[in-house]
Amino acid sequence: MTITAEPAVPVTPAPDGDPPAPDRAALLALLTPIRPRLLVAAGLQIVYAVSALVPFICVAELARVLLTPGSDRDRIWLIAWLAVAGLLVRFLSFGTAGAITHFADADLQLHLRRRMAAHLSKVPLGWFGERNSGQVKKVLQDDVREMHHLVAHALLDLLAAVVTPVAALAYLLYVDWRLTLVVLIPVPLFAAAFAVMMRGYDEQMRRWSEANTRISAAVVEFVQGIAVIKTFGQTRRSYRRFAEAADDFADFFGAWVRPMLKLSGVSTALISPPTMLFVAAAGGVWFAANGWLAPVDVLPFVLVGVALTAPFLTLDMGSMRLRRAAESAGRVAALLATPPLPEPENPVPPAGHRVEFGEVSFSYDGSTPVLSDVSLALEPGTVTALVGPSGSGKSTLAKLLPRFYDPGSGRVSVGGVDVREIGSAELYRHVGFVLQDVQLLRTSVADNIALGRPGAGREEVERMARAAQIHDRITELPRGYDSVVGEDAHLSGGEAQRVSIARALLADAPIVLLDEATAALDPENESALMDALTTLARDRTLLVIAHRLTTIAAADQIVMLADGVIAERGTHRELLDLDGRYAAFWKERARARGWRLTQPA
Repeated sequence: MTITAEPAVPVTPAPDGDPPAPDRAALLALLTPIRPRLLVAAGLQIVYAVSALVPFICVAELARVLLTPGSDRDRIWLIAWLAVAGLLVRFLSFGTAGAITHFADADLQLHLRRRMAAHLSKVPLGWFGERNSGQVKKVLQDDVREMHHLVAHALLDLLAAVVTPVAALAYLLYVDWRLTLVVLIPVPLFAAAFAVMMRGYDEQMRRWSEANTRISAAVVEFVQGIAVIKTFGQTRRSYRRFAEAADDFADFFGAWVRPMLKLSGVSTALISPPTMLFVAAAGGVWFAANGWLAPVDVLPFVLVGVALTAPFLTLDMGSMRLRRAAESAGRVAALLATPPLPEPENPVPPAGHRVEFGEVSFSYDGSTPVLSDVSLALEPGTVTALVGPSGSGKSTLAKLLPRFYDPGSGRVSVGGVDVREIGSAELYRHVGFVLQDVQLLRTSVADNIALGRPGAGREEVERMARAAQIHDRITELPRGYDSVVGEDAHLSGGEAQRVSIARALLADAPIVLLDEATAALDPENESALMDALTTLARDRTLLVIAHRLTTIAAADQIVMLADGVIAERGTHRELLDLDGRYAAFWKERARARGWRLTQPA
């Protein structure tokens, strides 16, 4: 069944960046698409809860009839058939309600994951860089899965836990209200103990969720970095970080649960079936001995009295599921409430490929400036290189071009049009980029290269692979271009970067951004690749960020950044003659490589 409703999801953000507190309004909003089916299932569950008592009531009534002199045979058969009918209705209503909620849950999970995936495709790309994959995975997988128990099980169990005692109570009050009050004596004692156990539960659940998130992040970090960790002999240290996260969780959970164990045991014993049976039998004997109630009328309390409190344990577990599902819904709602990348109402296509940064300033936290009044022009058909020490703002400046972030002030324009006035789809047709963190899909190498142009022929794919100096390596794979990444195509970091460069070239974007894309290449391939890019840069605007100065020495324009401002700009020779920051930067790198400082550029 297709779900189309997408209601606004309210979310209450937690202070200081903490995960949202359990948000029941958000949970109700997320359940809106399947609410009609949940209501039908709830109706069937009510029928089930009432019909579950029918056989027990029939047994009690049958005993009263049989123990009465001159029993009515027809009435006996009527009661027997009612018991059978109650059993059949119970099984049918329970099975149907469960099937409805399970199918509804499957649809809801599919709907939420599709909706979150669609929403994540609209948020600024910089949003992903601020979060680790463990946090995003927890929302997309764990939190959505957490709502399965609520939708498929807990809601029905909670409903039965309320309806069954109410129906049983009504029947027992009908038999004798005085003995009913006696049977209910353990209930307020249980309620008092339960209230004590639940004090501070929301805060503890928030801490429990935070601890789980830290463990997920530690696991992801450990697995993703295992190669580097082993290379540098840091396996024990990295494992210790994961173990410490797990130990912290165990310590917190133990400190939370340990004081409640005795209280939980006592409260559970107070409403357990043996206790309720003892109270009903003792009270019945007392009433019968004093002539307040006929002995035969004690039987309904012995049979049905247990039903008064048996569902309370389910109510306990169901309430926990409800709280956890509400907390998960709060995180899902927070993700869906992430502001998308603002799109212009009337997109304006760029008129050309000239890129201009005009008095651009930017800060990640709103207080510490990363870029300050940067003005820079990138002419079509030229290569512009950004250099500078770590933290100078190179990557940040470059990421403003494809709108990973929008500047706090100033503007970034392509073809004379502010990038905020260009639709994102149109902008990405004009701007191709290769990042440091290469992401290849688990599909063929050819499909990875043709990602930007799915209809490209094999000849075009191979031509761009040659330009990126990766064709020969691909032909060495077991199935060549048909080899699947992660299966029979195991590429090194530099090789994966060259595949991503071929992908960007095939997309034929008139503007190409390379963010340290050549950092993992050996000098020979690096030089060949930069020659190819220089040739392909004709009629294109190329922006390169690299720490290896040999890759940028031939650039048409070199921009030296320092502390978020442009310190120097010019060609390689001009900046060396200037003998300023760039010249010092060059000399430092040259010494590090063992070059003679008189070596020609």
